[in-house]
Amino acid sequence: MPLDESVRASIREAARLIISSKYVTALTGAGVSVESGIRPFRGPGGLWTERGEPPMDGYRRFEEDPKRHWEEMLSPVRESRFGDSIREAKPNAGHYSLAELESMGILRSLVTQNIDNLHIEAGSKNVLEIHGNRLKLRCVRCGERFPREGFDLSTLPPRCPSCSGIVKEDVVMFGEPIPRDVLESCQTEASRSDCMIVAGTSAVVYPAASLPLIIKERGGAIIEINPLASDLSRISYVIIRASSGESLPALVEVLKKSG
Repeated sequence: MPLDESVRASIREAARLIISSKYVTALTGAGVSVESGIRPFRGPGGLWTERGEPPMDGYRRFEEDPKRHWEEMLSPVRESRFGDSIREAKPNAGHYSLAELESMGILRSLVTQNIDNLHIEAGSKNVLEIHGNRLKLRCVRCGERFPREGFDLSTLPPRCPSCSGIVKEDVVMFGEPIPRDVLESCQTEASRSDCMIVAGTSAVVYPAASLPLIIKERGGAIIEINPLASDLSRISYVIIRASSGESLPALVEVLKKSG
């Protein structure tokens, strides 16, 4: 669908802001993944809305009985319940546009709340996955991460080959602290940034929601890309009322012509 002139005007304004900025970062959320056919967790059509939310004490349960947790994780019922749309999903135009902005030297880093690996698959390099990655495992003792594919799961719970700590999925569970290395990197990037593109998220879930605020408080500017108004709209310098898959490719083209 062609973008209307008001959206194109906002894209041109965003491009001017980006060109004048010294350190541009991005924050993405579920809306970007939805455009790849991945079901949201909450709201209309949400997986948790339909089937109920996971236990809010999930991490405590994991700590109490990691072997049972892994047995449940590997059960066919669990795999079919949570894996269908995310396994089949491919990056969309929004993912590829963000990767292109990075390759152009414009986007310094990308923080994502999504666990689907699609930003990496699209070619983004400096990706901070604040809620983890479904294709990785992580040692709860030393924090080292491993590809899930090929990891030895013959003995449960699996153990870290480096320190013998218990290994869990990298995806952050309810009640689990955000891994310190990722959280510190996200905060460092926000403290460096004078412009953040926030796409496909209303930025209300902390600690990700704190990152635009850090930038705003330091005098930086927020570019919101979201078809709907959100709490973030009131502090955004530029608002693009369109999906990321429609607007980000147009933004890339404007920036190319301006370069």
